[in-house]
Amino acid sequence: MAHGFDLVLKGGTVCNHDGVGASDVGIRNGRIAALGDVDSSQAAEVIDARGLTILPGIIDSQVHFREPGLTHKEDLETGSRAAVMGGVTAVFEMPNTKPLTTTAELLADKVARARHRMFCDFAFYVGGTRENVDDIPVLERLEASAGIKVFMGSSTGDLLVDDTSSLDRIIAKLSRRAAFHAENEARLNSRMGERVAGDPASHPVWRDETAALMATTELATLAEKYRRRVHVLHISSAAEMSYLVDHKRWVSVEVTPHHLTLAAPECYERLGTYVQMNPPVRDARHRDAIWAGLRSGIVDVLGSDHAPHTREEKDHAYPGSHSGMTGVQTLVPVMLDHVNAGRLSLQRFVDLTSHGPQRLFGIADKGRVAVGYDADLTVVDLKRRETIRNSWIESRCGWTPYDGKDVTGWPVGTFVRGRRVMWQGEILGAATGEPVRFLEAGL
Repeated sequence: MAHGFDLVLKGGTVCNHDGVGASDVGIRNGRIAALGDVDSSQAAEVIDARGLTILPGIIDSQVHFREPGLTHKEDLETGSRAAVMGGVTAVFEMPNTKPLTTTAELLADKVARARHRMFCDFAFYVGGTRENVDDIPVLERLEASAGIKVFMGSSTGDLLVDDTSSLDRIIAKLSRRAAFHAENEARLNSRMGERVAGDPASHPVWRDETAALMATTELATLAEKYRRRVHVLHISSAAEMSYLVDHKRWVSVEVTPHHLTLAAPECYERLGTYVQMNPPVRDARHRDAIWAGLRSGIVDVLGSDHAPHTREEKDHAYPGSHSGMTGVQTLVPVMLDHVNAGRLSLQRFVDLTSHGPQRLFGIADKGRVAVGYDADLTVVDLKRRETIRNSWIESRCGWTPYDGKDVTGWPVGTFVRGRRVMWQGEILGAATGEPVRFLEAGL
Protein backbone atom coordinates (compact mmCIF):
# COMPACT_ATOMS: atom_id res chain seq x y z
CA MET A 1 0.00 0.00 0.00
CA ALA A 2 1.10 3.58 -0.57
CA HIS A 3 1.19 4.53 3.11
CA GLY A 4 2.52 2.78 6.19
CA PHE A 5 -0.67 3.59 8.08
CA ASP A 6 -4.12 4.77 7.15
CA LEU A 7 -4.20 6.88 10.30
CA VAL A 8 -1.96 7.72 13.23
CA LEU A 9 -3.15 9.32 16.46
CA LYS A 10 -0.03 11.14 17.58
CA GLY A 11 1.00 12.32 21.03
CA GLY A 12 -1.93 11.08 23.10
CA THR A 13 -2.14 9.12 26.33
CA VAL A 14 -3.37 5.53 26.00
CA CYS A 15 -5.20 3.70 28.80
CA ASN A 16 -5.19 -0.06 28.25
CA HIS A 17 -4.08 -3.39 29.75
CA ASP A 18 -0.52 -2.02 29.91
CA GLY A 19 -1.45 0.92 32.13
CA VAL A 20 -1.77 4.61 31.37
CA GLY A 21 0.98 6.28 29.40
CA ALA A 22 2.05 8.25 26.37
CA SER A 23 1.65 6.31 23.15
CA ASP A 24 0.85 6.87 19.50
CA VAL A 25 -1.69 4.59 17.81
CA GLY A 26 -1.15 3.45 14.23
CA ILE A 27 -4.16 2.11 12.32
CA ARG A 28 -4.19 0.06 9.13
CA ASN A 29 -7.16 -1.62 7.41
CA GLY A 30 -9.44 -0.92 10.36
CA ARG A 31 -7.16 -2.54 12.91
CA ILE A 32 -4.59 -1.32 15.38
CA ALA A 33 -1.24 -1.91 13.69
CA ALA A 34 1.25 -0.23 16.03
CA LEU A 35 1.55 1.30 19.49
CA GLY A 36 4.33 3.37 21.03
CA ASP A 37 6.51 5.82 19.14
CA VAL A 38 4.93 5.39 15.71
CA ASP A 39 6.56 6.82 12.58
CA SER A 40 3.77 8.84 11.02
CA SER A 41 5.76 10.17 8.07
CA GLN A 42 4.10 7.68 5.70
CA ALA A 43 0.60 7.90 7.21
CA ALA A 44 -2.32 8.90 5.03
CA GLU A 45 -3.70 10.97 7.93
CA VAL A 46 -2.28 12.14 11.25
CA ILE A 47 -4.41 13.39 14.14
CA ASP A 48 -2.80 15.50 16.86
CA ALA A 49 -3.93 13.80 20.09
CA ARG A 50 -1.80 15.84 22.48
CA GLY A 51 -3.69 16.50 25.70
CA LEU A 52 -6.20 13.74 24.92
CA THR A 53 -6.63 10.23 26.34
CA ILE A 54 -7.33 7.24 24.10
CA LEU A 55 -9.48 4.47 25.57
CA PRO A 56 -10.60 1.15 24.10
CA GLY A 57 -13.94 1.72 22.39
CA ILE A 58 -16.74 1.90 24.96
CA ILE A 59 -19.18 -1.04 24.71
CA ASP A 60 -22.65 -0.36 26.09
CA SER A 61 -24.15 -3.80 26.63
CA GLN A 62 -27.69 -2.65 27.44
CA VAL A 63 -29.63 -0.24 25.23
CA HIS A 64 -33.21 -0.04 23.94
CA PHE A 65 -33.31 1.54 20.47
CA ARG A 66 -37.03 0.75 19.97
CA GLU A 67 -36.95 -0.40 16.34
CA PRO A 68 -39.13 -1.92 14.97
CA GLY A 69 -42.53 -0.75 16.14
CA LEU A 70 -41.71 2.04 18.61
CA THR A 71 -39.73 4.39 16.42
CA HIS A 72 -41.58 7.48 17.60
CA LYS A 73 -39.27 7.19 20.64
CA GLU A 74 -36.05 6.10 18.92
CA ASP A 75 -34.74 4.04 16.02
CA LEU A 76 -31.50 2.27 15.22
CA GLU A 77 -30.10 5.28 13.39
CA THR A 78 -30.92 7.93 16.02
CA GLY A 79 -29.89 5.66 18.89
CA SER A 80 -26.55 4.96 17.25
CA ARG A 81 -26.02 8.67 16.60
CA ALA A 82 -26.47 9.20 20.34
CA ALA A 83 -24.01 6.38 21.01
CA VAL A 84 -21.15 7.70 18.90
CA MET A 85 -21.74 11.30 20.00
CA GLY A 86 -21.15 10.01 23.53
CA GLY A 87 -18.04 7.99 22.65
CA VAL A 88 -19.71 4.56 22.47
CA THR A 89 -18.43 2.31 19.66
CA ALA A 90 -20.66 -0.77 20.06
CA VAL A 91 -24.02 -1.57 21.65
CA PHE A 92 -26.10 -4.61 22.63
CA GLU A 93 -29.74 -3.79 21.90
CA MET A 94 -32.71 -5.31 23.73
CA PRO A 95 -35.59 -7.45 22.35
CA ASN A 96 -38.68 -5.65 23.72
CA THR A 97 -39.62 -4.10 20.38
CA LYS A 98 -42.80 -4.63 18.35
CA PRO A 99 -42.73 -7.36 17.25
CA LEU A 100 -40.59 -8.85 20.00
CA THR A 101 -37.20 -10.17 18.87
CA THR A 102 -37.83 -13.85 19.62
CA THR A 103 -37.11 -15.72 16.36
CA ALA A 104 -34.28 -16.12 13.89
CA GLU A 105 -36.30 -14.27 11.27
CA LEU A 106 -36.97 -11.27 13.50
CA LEU A 107 -33.30 -11.10 14.53
CA ALA A 108 -32.26 -11.18 10.87
CA ASP A 109 -34.69 -8.33 10.18
CA LYS A 110 -33.01 -6.21 12.85
CA VAL A 111 -29.57 -6.98 11.45
CA ALA A 112 -30.69 -5.93 7.98
CA ARG A 113 -32.13 -2.70 9.37
CA ALA A 114 -28.92 -1.96 11.28
CA ARG A 115 -26.16 -2.79 8.82
CA HIS A 116 -24.66 0.43 7.41
CA ARG A 117 -27.52 2.40 8.94
CA MET A 118 -26.18 2.41 12.49
CA PHE A 119 -23.10 4.53 13.18
CA CYS A 120 -21.71 2.13 15.80
CA ASP A 121 -21.30 -1.64 15.69
CA PHE A 122 -24.13 -3.68 17.15
CA ALA A 123 -25.50 -6.92 18.54
CA PHE A 124 -29.07 -7.80 19.48
CA TYR A 125 -30.40 -9.85 22.37
CA VAL A 126 -33.07 -12.42 21.57
CA GLY A 127 -35.97 -12.55 24.03
CA GLY A 128 -36.23 -15.82 25.93
CA THR A 129 -39.86 -17.00 26.26
CA ARG A 130 -41.83 -20.12 27.15
CA GLU A 131 -42.46 -20.66 23.45
CA ASN A 132 -38.91 -20.53 22.07
CA VAL A 133 -37.03 -22.54 24.74
CA ASP A 134 -36.16 -25.34 22.34
CA ASP A 135 -34.74 -22.85 19.83
CA ILE A 136 -32.28 -21.28 22.30
CA PRO A 137 -29.21 -23.30 21.19
CA VAL A 138 -29.69 -21.97 17.65
CA LEU A 139 -30.75 -18.43 18.60
CA GLU A 140 -27.62 -17.96 20.73
CA ARG A 141 -25.34 -18.55 17.75
CA LEU A 142 -26.91 -16.50 14.98
CA GLU A 143 -25.15 -13.54 13.40
CA ALA A 144 -25.26 -10.49 15.70
CA SER A 145 -26.93 -12.43 18.54
CA ALA A 146 -25.75 -11.08 21.89
CA GLY A 147 -27.44 -14.09 23.52
CA ILE A 148 -30.71 -14.54 25.37
CA LYS A 149 -32.49 -11.85 27.44
CA VAL A 150 -35.23 -12.71 29.95
CA PHE A 151 -37.56 -10.35 31.80
CA MET A 152 -38.39 -11.91 35.20
CA GLY A 153 -40.42 -8.81 36.10
CA SER A 154 -42.62 -6.79 33.77
CA SER A 155 -41.14 -3.60 32.39
CA THR A 156 -41.54 -1.82 29.05
CA GLY A 157 -42.91 -4.27 26.48
CA ASP A 158 -44.58 -7.68 26.58
CA LEU A 159 -41.73 -10.06 27.39
CA LEU A 160 -42.23 -11.76 30.75
CA VAL A 161 -41.17 -15.11 32.22
CA ASP A 162 -42.45 -15.06 35.79
CA ASP A 163 -42.75 -18.74 36.75
CA THR A 164 -39.92 -20.90 38.07
CA SER A 165 -40.61 -23.89 35.82
CA SER A 166 -40.23 -21.85 32.63
CA LEU A 167 -37.16 -20.06 33.97
CA ASP A 168 -35.71 -23.46 34.88
CA ARG A 169 -36.24 -24.73 31.31
CA ILE A 170 -34.64 -21.63 29.76
CA ILE A 171 -31.54 -21.70 31.96
CA ALA A 172 -31.06 -25.43 31.39
CA LYS A 173 -30.85 -24.76 27.62
CA LEU A 174 -28.22 -22.01 27.77
CA SER A 175 -24.68 -22.34 26.56
CA ARG A 176 -23.71 -18.64 26.32
CA ARG A 177 -24.12 -16.07 29.07
CA ALA A 178 -27.73 -14.81 29.21
CA ALA A 179 -29.02 -11.49 30.58
CA PHE A 180 -31.89 -11.07 33.06
CA HIS A 181 -34.09 -8.27 34.34
CA ALA A 182 -34.49 -9.51 37.91
CA GLU A 183 -37.61 -8.33 39.76
CA ASN A 184 -40.14 -10.73 41.25
CA GLU A 185 -43.42 -10.29 39.37
CA ALA A 186 -45.66 -11.77 42.07
CA ARG A 187 -44.33 -9.32 44.64
CA LEU A 188 -44.73 -6.41 42.22
CA ASN A 189 -48.35 -7.41 41.64
CA SER A 190 -49.03 -7.78 45.37
CA ARG A 191 -47.64 -4.30 46.11
CA MET A 192 -49.44 -2.23 43.48
CA GLY A 193 -51.34 -0.56 46.28
CA GLU A 194 -48.08 1.10 47.36
CA ARG A 195 -48.17 3.30 44.27
CA VAL A 196 -49.38 6.81 45.07
CA ALA A 197 -51.20 8.55 42.22
CA GLY A 198 -49.24 11.57 41.06
CA ASP A 199 -46.18 10.74 43.19
CA PRO A 200 -43.30 9.05 41.30
CA ALA A 201 -41.33 8.94 44.57
CA SER A 202 -43.56 5.98 45.46
CA HIS A 203 -42.05 4.00 42.56
CA PRO A 204 -39.17 2.56 44.64
CA VAL A 205 -41.61 1.84 47.47
CA TRP A 206 -43.70 -0.28 45.12
CA ARG A 207 -40.77 -1.96 43.29
CA ASP A 208 -38.89 -2.50 46.52
CA GLU A 209 -35.54 -4.01 47.41
CA THR A 210 -37.17 -7.32 48.33
CA ALA A 211 -38.68 -7.74 44.84
CA ALA A 212 -35.21 -7.35 43.36
CA LEU A 213 -33.54 -9.67 45.87
CA MET A 214 -36.16 -12.42 45.44
CA ALA A 215 -35.59 -12.55 41.69
CA THR A 216 -31.79 -12.33 41.89
CA THR A 217 -31.73 -15.13 44.48
CA GLU A 218 -33.93 -17.36 42.32
CA LEU A 219 -31.78 -16.67 39.27
CA ALA A 220 -28.51 -17.43 41.06
CA THR A 221 -29.95 -20.66 42.49
CA LEU A 222 -30.91 -21.92 39.03
CA ALA A 223 -27.58 -20.82 37.54
CA GLU A 224 -25.77 -22.81 40.21
CA LYS A 225 -28.08 -25.80 39.71
CA TYR A 226 -27.33 -26.04 35.98
CA ARG A 227 -23.85 -24.47 36.04
CA ARG A 228 -24.90 -21.85 33.51
CA ARG A 229 -23.64 -18.29 33.18
CA VAL A 230 -26.19 -15.57 33.90
CA HIS A 231 -25.87 -11.79 33.84
CA VAL A 232 -27.99 -9.72 36.23
CA LEU A 233 -28.78 -6.35 34.70
CA HIS A 234 -29.02 -3.00 36.50
CA ILE A 235 -28.47 -4.09 40.12
CA SER A 236 -30.20 -1.42 42.20
CA SER A 237 -30.16 -2.50 45.84
CA ALA A 238 -27.90 -3.02 48.83
CA ALA A 239 -29.48 -6.42 49.53
CA GLU A 240 -28.56 -7.76 46.09
CA MET A 241 -24.97 -6.56 46.42
CA SER A 242 -24.66 -8.24 49.80
CA TYR A 243 -26.09 -11.50 48.47
CA LEU A 244 -23.94 -11.56 45.33
CA VAL A 245 -20.70 -11.51 47.31
CA ASP A 246 -21.06 -15.29 47.70
CA HIS A 247 -22.64 -16.07 44.31
CA LYS A 248 -20.24 -14.81 41.67
CA ARG A 249 -19.07 -18.06 40.10
CA TRP A 250 -21.99 -18.24 37.66
CA VAL A 251 -23.43 -14.74 38.06
CA SER A 252 -22.04 -11.56 36.51
CA VAL A 253 -23.21 -8.12 37.54
CA GLU A 254 -24.11 -4.92 35.69
CA VAL A 255 -24.77 -1.53 37.25
CA THR A 256 -25.86 1.70 35.60
CA PRO A 257 -24.63 5.31 35.77
CA HIS A 258 -28.03 6.49 37.06
CA HIS A 259 -27.98 4.07 40.02
CA LEU A 260 -24.44 5.31 40.78
CA THR A 261 -25.25 9.00 40.37
CA LEU A 262 -28.83 9.74 41.43
CA ALA A 263 -30.58 9.13 44.75
CA ALA A 264 -34.06 9.41 46.22
CA PRO A 265 -35.82 11.47 47.42
CA GLU A 266 -33.95 14.39 45.83
CA CYS A 267 -34.01 13.05 42.27
CA TYR A 268 -37.81 12.53 42.34
CA GLU A 269 -38.36 16.00 43.79
CA ARG A 270 -36.25 17.51 41.01
CA LEU A 271 -37.06 15.29 38.02
CA GLY A 272 -40.39 13.65 38.82
CA THR A 273 -41.34 10.98 36.29
CA TYR A 274 -38.23 11.75 34.20
CA VAL A 275 -36.21 9.66 36.67
CA GLN A 276 -38.75 6.83 36.79
CA MET A 277 -36.93 3.57 35.91
CA ASN A 278 -37.29 -0.18 36.36
CA PRO A 279 -35.71 -1.13 38.70
CA PRO A 280 -36.00 2.22 40.44
CA VAL A 281 -33.45 4.71 41.60
CA ARG A 282 -33.41 4.25 45.38
CA ASP A 283 -32.02 6.22 48.31
CA ALA A 284 -28.38 6.97 49.09
CA ARG A 285 -27.94 3.81 51.17
CA HIS A 286 -28.42 1.72 48.05
CA ARG A 287 -26.27 4.00 45.92
CA ASP A 288 -23.45 3.71 48.44
CA ALA A 289 -23.76 -0.10 48.45
CA ILE A 290 -23.54 -0.19 44.64
CA TRP A 291 -20.37 1.91 44.77
CA ALA A 292 -18.95 -0.45 47.40
CA GLY A 293 -19.72 -3.41 45.12
CA LEU A 294 -18.01 -1.66 42.23
CA ARG A 295 -14.89 -0.90 44.25
CA SER A 296 -14.67 -4.44 45.62
CA GLY A 297 -14.93 -6.06 42.20
CA ILE A 298 -18.42 -7.56 42.51
CA VAL A 299 -19.53 -5.41 39.59
CA ASP A 300 -18.37 -6.63 36.18
CA VAL A 301 -19.71 -4.07 33.69
CA LEU A 302 -21.50 -0.78 33.25
CA GLY A 303 -24.53 -0.54 30.98
CA SER A 304 -26.59 2.57 30.36
CA ASP A 305 -30.03 0.90 30.09
CA HIS A 306 -30.77 3.63 27.55
CA ALA A 307 -34.59 3.47 27.36
CA PRO A 308 -36.03 6.58 25.71
CA HIS A 309 -39.64 7.72 25.85
CA THR A 310 -41.22 10.89 24.48
CA ARG A 311 -41.93 13.80 26.76
CA GLU A 312 -45.64 13.14 26.30
CA GLU A 313 -45.19 9.59 27.62
CA LYS A 314 -43.09 10.78 30.56
CA ASP A 315 -45.53 13.60 31.36
CA HIS A 316 -48.45 11.26 32.11
CA ALA A 317 -49.37 11.37 35.78
CA TYR A 318 -47.71 8.60 37.80
CA PRO A 319 -48.23 5.61 37.61
CA GLY A 320 -49.44 6.06 34.03
CA SER A 321 -46.05 7.53 33.09
CA HIS A 322 -43.54 5.35 31.23
CA SER A 323 -40.44 3.95 32.95
CA GLY A 324 -37.11 4.64 31.27
CA MET A 325 -34.62 7.37 30.43
CA THR A 326 -31.90 8.12 27.91
CA GLY A 327 -28.35 7.14 28.85
CA VAL A 328 -26.12 5.90 26.02
CA GLN A 329 -24.86 9.40 25.16
CA THR A 330 -24.23 10.45 28.76
CA LEU A 331 -22.53 7.26 30.03
CA VAL A 332 -19.01 8.47 29.28
CA PRO A 333 -19.22 12.08 30.55
CA VAL A 334 -21.13 11.12 33.70
CA MET A 335 -18.66 8.36 34.57
CA LEU A 336 -15.59 10.45 33.68
CA ASP A 337 -16.92 13.02 36.12
CA HIS A 338 -16.86 10.27 38.77
CA VAL A 339 -13.29 9.43 37.70
CA ASN A 340 -12.25 13.06 38.15
CA ALA A 341 -13.96 13.13 41.55
CA GLY A 342 -11.81 10.16 42.63
CA ARG A 343 -14.65 7.64 42.95
CA LEU A 344 -13.03 5.18 40.55
CA SER A 345 -9.84 5.03 38.53
CA LEU A 346 -9.69 5.52 34.78
CA GLN A 347 -8.45 1.93 34.41
CA ARG A 348 -11.43 0.61 36.39
CA PHE A 349 -13.74 2.59 34.13
CA VAL A 350 -12.09 0.98 31.11
CA ASP A 351 -12.45 -2.45 32.71
CA LEU A 352 -16.18 -1.87 33.26
CA THR A 353 -16.89 -0.58 29.74
CA SER A 354 -14.40 -2.34 27.43
CA HIS A 355 -12.39 -5.17 28.97
CA GLY A 356 -15.35 -6.38 31.05
CA PRO A 357 -17.87 -6.76 28.21
CA GLN A 358 -15.22 -8.41 26.01
CA ARG A 359 -14.38 -10.89 28.77
CA LEU A 360 -17.96 -11.71 29.82
CA PHE A 361 -19.51 -12.07 26.38
CA GLY A 362 -16.55 -13.38 24.40
CA ILE A 363 -16.45 -10.48 21.96
CA ALA A 364 -13.98 -11.04 19.14
CA ASP A 365 -11.39 -8.38 18.28
CA LYS A 366 -12.77 -5.60 20.48
CA GLY A 367 -12.34 -4.29 24.01
CA ARG A 368 -8.59 -3.56 24.05
CA VAL A 369 -6.16 -1.07 22.61
CA ALA A 370 -3.84 -3.77 21.32
CA VAL A 371 -2.15 -4.60 18.04
CA GLY A 372 -4.41 -6.80 15.91
CA TYR A 373 -7.65 -5.64 17.50
CA ASP A 374 -10.34 -3.57 15.79
CA ALA A 375 -9.41 0.10 15.92
CA ASP A 376 -12.41 0.96 18.09
CA LEU A 377 -11.31 3.96 20.14
CA THR A 378 -12.96 6.43 22.48
CA VAL A 379 -10.93 9.64 22.69
CA VAL A 380 -11.62 11.83 25.72
CA ASP A 381 -10.45 15.09 27.20
CA LEU A 382 -10.21 14.35 30.91
CA LYS A 383 -9.87 18.02 31.84
CA ARG A 384 -12.62 19.46 29.68
CA ARG A 385 -15.50 20.97 31.62
CA GLU A 386 -18.91 20.94 30.02
CA THR A 387 -22.55 21.22 30.96
CA ILE A 388 -24.78 18.43 29.66
CA ARG A 389 -27.75 19.94 27.83
CA ASN A 390 -30.89 18.58 26.21
CA SER A 391 -29.79 20.37 23.04
CA TRP A 392 -26.72 18.08 22.83
CA ILE A 393 -28.79 14.87 22.89
CA GLU A 394 -29.04 13.01 19.56
CA SER A 395 -31.75 10.62 20.75
CA ARG A 396 -35.09 11.19 19.03
CA CYS A 397 -36.81 12.02 22.34
CA GLY A 398 -34.39 14.94 22.83
CA TRP A 399 -33.98 14.95 26.61
CA THR A 400 -31.70 13.69 29.35
CA PRO A 401 -32.17 13.54 33.14
CA TYR A 402 -28.73 15.15 33.36
CA ASP A 403 -29.76 18.39 31.64
CA GLY A 404 -27.84 21.18 33.41
CA LYS A 405 -25.32 18.84 35.07
CA ASP A 406 -21.74 20.15 35.06
CA VAL A 407 -19.13 17.47 34.38
CA THR A 408 -15.37 17.25 34.05
CA GLY A 409 -14.28 14.83 31.33
CA TRP A 410 -15.78 14.73 27.84
CA PRO A 411 -15.80 12.46 24.76
CA VAL A 412 -14.17 14.26 21.82
CA GLY A 413 -13.68 11.43 19.33
CA THR A 414 -15.21 8.07 18.39
CA PHE A 415 -13.47 5.64 16.03
CA VAL A 416 -15.18 2.46 14.81
CA ARG A 417 -12.89 -0.03 13.05
CA GLY A 418 -10.46 2.78 12.26
CA ARG A 419 -13.02 5.18 10.89
CA ARG A 420 -13.52 8.51 12.63
CA VAL A 421 -17.29 8.71 13.12
CA MET A 422 -17.40 11.56 15.64
CA TRP A 423 -14.90 14.34 16.25
CA GLN A 424 -15.31 17.38 18.49
CA GLY A 425 -19.10 17.16 18.59
CA GLU A 426 -19.68 16.45 14.91
CA ILE A 427 -20.85 13.14 13.42
CA LEU A 428 -18.86 12.51 10.25
CA GLY A 429 -19.81 10.73 7.05
CA ALA A 430 -22.19 7.87 6.39
CA ALA A 431 -23.10 5.08 8.80
CA THR A 432 -21.00 1.91 8.47
CA GLY A 433 -22.10 -0.16 11.48
CA GLU A 434 -21.50 -3.93 11.36
CA PRO A 435 -22.45 -6.86 13.61
CA VAL A 436 -20.27 -7.51 16.64
CA ARG A 437 -18.62 -10.93 16.36
CA PHE A 438 -18.59 -13.47 19.20
CA LEU A 439 -16.08 -16.24 19.80
CA GLU A 440 -18.63 -18.74 21.14
CA ALA A 441 -20.90 -18.22 18.15
CA GLY A 442 -18.03 -18.98 15.80
CA LEU A 443 -18.57 -15.67 14.02
